[in-house]
Amino acid sequence: MRKLLPVLFTEGVLLLILMSVFSLDTRRTVSAQTSYPDPANEHACPSQTGAGGGAEAIPAFVGPGTDGFSPNQSLCLPQLAPVPTGSSPLAFIVKGVEPGDRVDSQGTIYVESIRGVPGGIDLWRWSQSIDGVPNANGTLPFKYEGQPDNCGIFGLSGGGCVNNTGSATNLGLAPGGGDADIAVNLPDPNNSAIPNLALTSLTLAPGFTATNSRNRGDSFFTPPNVVAALIPGDDRMWNDAASDTSTVYVAYHDLATFNINVQRSNNGGLTYMAGLGEAIDAATLPAASSLAPTDSANTAAQIKVEHSACRSKGNLYVAFTAPDNATENLNSGPQRTVYVGVSTDAGQGAATFTFTDHKVFTSPQGSPGATNGNNNIFPALAVDNFGNVYAVWSDNQNVFLSSSSDLGNTWTAPVRVNSGSTVGKANVFPWVAADAYGHVVVTWLGANRAGNSNNVAAMQPSCTDGTNDCWAQWNVYAAESVDGNAAVPVFTQHAASDHVIHAGTVCTNGTGCSNSDSRALADFFQVALDTQHRANIAYSDDHLASPLCSQQSPGHCANNDPQSFRVAVPYFTYQLKPNKKVVTTGLCAR
Repeated sequence: MRKLLPVLFTEGVLLLILMSVFSLDTRRTVSAQTSYPDPANEHACPSQTGAGGGAEAIPAFVGPGTDGFSPNQSLCLPQLAPVPTGSSPLAFIVKGVEPGDRVDSQGTIYVESIRGVPGGIDLWRWSQSIDGVPNANGTLPFKYEGQPDNCGIFGLSGGGCVNNTGSATNLGLAPGGGDADIAVNLPDPNNSAIPNLALTSLTLAPGFTATNSRNRGDSFFTPPNVVAALIPGDDRMWNDAASDTSTVYVAYHDLATFNINVQRSNNGGLTYMAGLGEAIDAATLPAASSLAPTDSANTAAQIKVEHSACRSKGNLYVAFTAPDNATENLNSGPQRTVYVGVSTDAGQGAATFTFTDHKVFTSPQGSPGATNGNNNIFPALAVDNFGNVYAVWSDNQNVFLSSSSDLGNTWTAPVRVNSGSTVGKANVFPWVAADAYGHVVVTWLGANRAGNSNNVAAMQPSCTDGTNDCWAQWNVYAAESVDGNAAVPVFTQHAASDHVIHAGTVCTNGTGCSNSDSRALADFFQVALDTQHRANIAYSDDHLASPLCSQQSPGHCANNDPQSFRVAVPYFTYQLKPNKKVVTTGLCAR
């Protein structure tokens, strides 16, 4: 969903906010926001390189850690994109939302987040052999890699990548930034055994950029391909890479019908011309299309390639939510049904490939899933190392998981993932990662208040003390299972955030959010499993007032002031120790 940047201001006046064109735990931790030197020892941050055109970096934050997870650390960003200097009325306020993360087979961690169009995206990398061992406080010394979709486009002297943001020779702009995703291939023996890193970013025009890096994010193919979509008019792309050195898939919505188009790249994600398919088959499209103005259409989860050593290796899966039938769709019914599209021929090299859709679950009429929909936001999908498939979704009250051990054809009855104090409260933004045999980690945002996360009255009532302390307080949760493919899997829940990351509403209506709703964190965050089966979580956080609050909201700069100016920033935490009960042997799904 395309998002546009807020523009600055001189002398504390916000000149213009560009509107979107598309698009339980109550503890509070004392802020550990500091000035540089960075307590997480992050490299090449804007303030460290002299970049910023006079603008400072957003101060760093490192939390205390909690429940087996590392101290939560902010990832460094400049406060402003100069355009062309930090004192210019056209300077953009920099934010980082919808963070995605991947871990390659060598243990390198990548995190990306979006600024909004035309700010592009930002990328961070941690590779222990290059960037250093974990810090004594448990944080990771990430390297800031700049704006990959900016390289060579808006740099006044040709740009670059790692040094291309906020410098005196760069405007801090890019064609993309509306959405983004990344994918990593296997090590390439013809490129010093370095895995390819593919990246896409949604543009304001009807398309998305595509580029890749062959040196772990230090530089990207220049310039990016700004017309990577084969079908004009599209939205919300997702990526995944096959178990080879160069095959990458991208899935995105065709805005004309809202079918989910899937394209294959054979050159590491530079172009996606090698194959094309549609994830919503002809039988399901009437229930999930957007052919009439009243249609509910669908919400697409990420695409997943099976990486197992089983005969089903290379199968391609796409999950989505939609109404249960054509009549419900035409009558603006809720997206109460979860579907998974399965392609068994996508990896066979043909110019076209096919999908067959299967229903995972339909929420009964009158249930929260039928009232709120199951797209809160987004549904999520994973495949483990033995071909078991997992679908996860939220009905805005609870998070559910269903699994398939027969390649997506049939699915177990859904089980509630969240437990304890989160039950009956608002729970949204689910994501899932899987590896080994039945090892699953599900993450989500959980509040300490009951009610729909979009409901202003329920989530942010007036507090008698004038603060936001009585508002819904949101934390990041993670639930882990080592038998996720069982009929009734067992989950252990953790609080992954070591502080309240957001207060108030969390809007799950995408670009349909109103001004009174909070879409400050955008629409999702991600979890990825590393080579030790540990969860690595990147999320967006706005619990601190922005350093720009004295200009944007003078007199309202307290962290719990409802009127303080805030900008969401990407944060990262990882599971400190692997689960010793993870099973690495088992039977292939069939």
